[in-house]
Amino acid sequence: MFNVVLVHPKIPPNTGNIGRLCVNTGSTLHLVKPLGFDISDKAVKRAGLDYWHKLDLKIWESLEEFVTNVDLSRCYFATTKAKKNYFEVSYKPGDFLVFGSETKGLPLDLMQRKWDHAVKIPMSKEGRSLNLAVSVGIILYEAIRQNFGAFV
Repeated sequence: MFNVVLVHPKIPPNTGNIGRLCVNTGSTLHLVKPLGFDISDKAVKRAGLDYWHKLDLKIWESLEEFVTNVDLSRCYFATTKAKKNYFEVSYKPGDFLVFGSETKGLPLDLMQRKWDHAVKIPMSKEGRSLNLAVSVGIILYEAIRQNFGAFV
């Protein structure tokens, strides 16, 4: 299906919820170290409930390892700094949906490698950002909708 990438995630329940989302959509979850928690941590497993063992999980030791091993033309970078909305691009199965940490977002130098693939979720000016798991769900389900219509 799709690849969901979390670069330096910090909050275990977010990662657990995103893991559950990946299991339910047939997507692979990629975690790029350093992580702000131990993936065997009880909080991640609790947030992922009984899904964690079913998760297709790939761990990357560093951002550089990830970047040198994937095709960046298949990556879409979620950031509030983008000009393009997430629904203005055409996603294809196997694409990488890349999200930054809850506190810092994605590194600018990563996004600059393929800036035309930076996407944002439109929000009112009242808020700063959305929860990471919510953001992943919004963009992932748009990618699924574009390719499969109703997903059952």
